[in-house]
Amino acid sequence: MENKGKVFKNTYIVSFFTFLSRIFGYLRDAAIFIFINNSQGALDSFFVAFRIPNFFRRIFGEGALSVAYIPVLTEYKAQNNNKELKEFVDSSVSIIALVLLLVTLIGVILAPLLIYLIAPGFVNSVNNQMELTTTLLQITFPYMLFICLTALAGSILNTYNKFAIPAFTGVILNVVLIFAAVYGAAFFEEPVLALAVGVFVAGILQLGFQIYPIYKLGLFPKLKIRPSHPGIKKIKELFLPIIFGSSVTQINIIIDTIIASFLITGSISWLYISDRFVELPLALFGIAIATVILPKLSLLFATKKQKILIRWLTGQLK
Repeated sequence: MENKGKVFKNTYIVSFFTFLSRIFGYLRDAAIFIFINNSQGALDSFFVAFRIPNFFRRIFGEGALSVAYIPVLTEYKAQNNNKELKEFVDSSVSIIALVLLLVTLIGVILAPLLIYLIAPGFVNSVNNQMELTTTLLQITFPYMLFICLTALAGSILNTYNKFAIPAFTGVILNVVLIFAAVYGAAFFEEPVLALAVGVFVAGILQLGFQIYPIYKLGLFPKLKIRPSHPGIKKIKELFLPIIFGSSVTQINIIIDTIIASFLITGSISWLYISDRFVELPLALFGIAIATVILPKLSLLFATKKQKILIRWLTGQLK
């Protein structure tokens, strides 16, 4: 039985790398505001464009998808049948990747409509914010594909108690955007485009960073499309109820963005910064603890040890 010390150690690891990521995140924000001119609302456009793939990331990647995926994966892992486990990973990752790719293509094509819905105040902007934001979204939207697959890979690693690699992944985005703001902006006629390209590149690097650890586990997925796989059905059953709960906060942020788009230049940037500070305590403690205990709770439930589960969870909360 896993003791409190092990949980504390894993929570500390996740919290440490989350805190490190946040430090680099604040350095990233400082670099962006220092090196990218926002007098014409360019940063407002970027934060709107970046908010849309992040909306999907937090609902699907780090929200409902991860919470629904880990219990099912844990159930297959607990059966000690590597063939069944590998077939589940192959089928689930292939189908999820295909769905994410389809959503990404639709998002890129419908970028003007998405901007119209989420930042309607940009329509009559004298700074051509609508056009710029659309371009930025078309560049950044594929980040949703990469980061959701990264979160899926992180779910697999977390299930095997390998918490450090997924927790560190957030640092990569921040470092890439710092370089994009400080060094990349000079190469673009519109400097803010460097940030959009940086987001795209960071998504690829974040996903690539987790490929080797997955490969070492023997779980690097092969393309197998099996919608009828029992594990896929279980994910669907868990996914749909969870998605409503995880959507509430993100929908509130979208509504805030809609309102801010009608206000003076810089309002969306200020809203973005305030959200960053509000999210810090939750990321350091709430999400870190949930990340560590979910695989263990799923394992106890999958092996039908409900009494031990209740006793273990109660012990961790004391």
